[in-house]
Amino acid sequence: MAFDLLNLIADHRSENYELYSQHVNPQFTKVLKTIGFDRIYERGEGAWLWDVAQRKYLDMLGGYAVHNAGRNHPVIRKAMTDWLSTDSANLVQFDAPLLSGLLAGELTARTGLDKVFFTNSGTEGIEAALKFARCATGRPGVISCQSGYHGLSFGSLSVTADENFREGFGPFPSEFRSIPFNDLETLAEVLSGGDVAAFVVEPIQGKGVNIPDDGYLREAARLCRQHGSLFIADEVQTGLGRTGSFLAVDHDGEVDPDIVVLSKALSGGYVPVGAVLTRDDIWKKVFSSMERSVVHSSTFHENGMAMAAGLSYLSVMDDENLMERAKAMGGLIRDGLESMFEKYEFLKSVRQRGLMVGIELGPPKSLKLRAAWKLVEKMDRNLFPQAVVIPLLDDHGILTQVAGHNKPVIKLIPPLVIDESDVNWFLEGFDAVMKQLHRFPGPAWTVLSKLGKNAVTRRDRS
Repeated sequence: MAFDLLNLIADHRSENYELYSQHVNPQFTKVLKTIGFDRIYERGEGAWLWDVAQRKYLDMLGGYAVHNAGRNHPVIRKAMTDWLSTDSANLVQFDAPLLSGLLAGELTARTGLDKVFFTNSGTEGIEAALKFARCATGRPGVISCQSGYHGLSFGSLSVTADENFREGFGPFPSEFRSIPFNDLETLAEVLSGGDVAAFVVEPIQGKGVNIPDDGYLREAARLCRQHGSLFIADEVQTGLGRTGSFLAVDHDGEVDPDIVVLSKALSGGYVPVGAVLTRDDIWKKVFSSMERSVVHSSTFHENGMAMAAGLSYLSVMDDENLMERAKAMGGLIRDGLESMFEKYEFLKSVRQRGLMVGIELGPPKSLKLRAAWKLVEKMDRNLFPQAVVIPLLDDHGILTQVAGHNKPVIKLIPPLVIDESDVNWFLEGFDAVMKQLHRFPGPAWTVLSKLGKNAVTRRDRS
């Protein structure tokens, strides 16, 4: 019998968690069920999701910033179907694909860099950038920042300083060092040793949504040039319009990175793709002869469908003014959250650039709430933000995330297509959750108590 995908999906409808737990990752399904995130989503459009019961959810997570243009954008979907209809001679390998050249031209025109190497993901992009930097400089060292995140393959994990991800996978190269984010003095000191190939940094750290001081990125790039090191901007999450400009480094003036890594939104939400952009002189040191023309390569890195997705996303970004929308909607979210500060003791700060927003929570002033905060922190430092994230989903149909391990920060990275009514939906839901959280005892604290007891039990067993 001929394969029929639609019938296969229909035959196994709602078996998601059973199959995933049996064949993929049972620990992850346990996490989702514990925090009540075990929904079965079956449809997405723009900034909205629908589950099998046809309840709708506002997506303020955006697939970790993949869906900048929203889910199933008609222009991008048409590009996908159009490409499939061409019966393309895809992945010949010994050829020069047209769409690769077109997409590379669009990216270099927007960044001022000269050459592009395509990858299948942001992590692969970081791996390529590290190789290019070491080859071009002849140096072994790489500097990254504490609390940064650059991926989980071995090279990218070597520049990801979070021990929650690194435990059990070391030792890591001694030439790879991490320094505090936003610390130019330490950066200058380490660069002065003369053995550093590159400094790799997120313009805004995804884990925690940490935004550097004005001038930090510009001065960091200058220090790299002074000491003969390359400046690598990891724009996997921040690039492609997320912060209100094409690259997040653009907010700091003339940064002029030597290498830029892009991914996520370039996919249009359909096909994995990444891009490493760099200068001609760096490129020529890596691909220095015909014999070295494929010294770095990948089987699927110029997949025609991925190239079509990238080209169509850039078109949508321009045609729908998504960068301007990111600035406007991000400003509305920030202003709305800041207006709640006087009402709610747990709110400490809002960090925002475009539609990348971090809402920091902290210990309250009142004695009863402070005691409750300390009790939850003692059980598990990761628990308290769940008192916001869980009811946002359960009670208000809003999907968000905690910004990282041991970080009392709620992170928002929604599709750039959200409008004012979506912002109001989020703000009304967030306000209601905050109001409930400031009632002790109350339902939010009951949930936290159950989660805390589970966490303590798991620790005791281990």
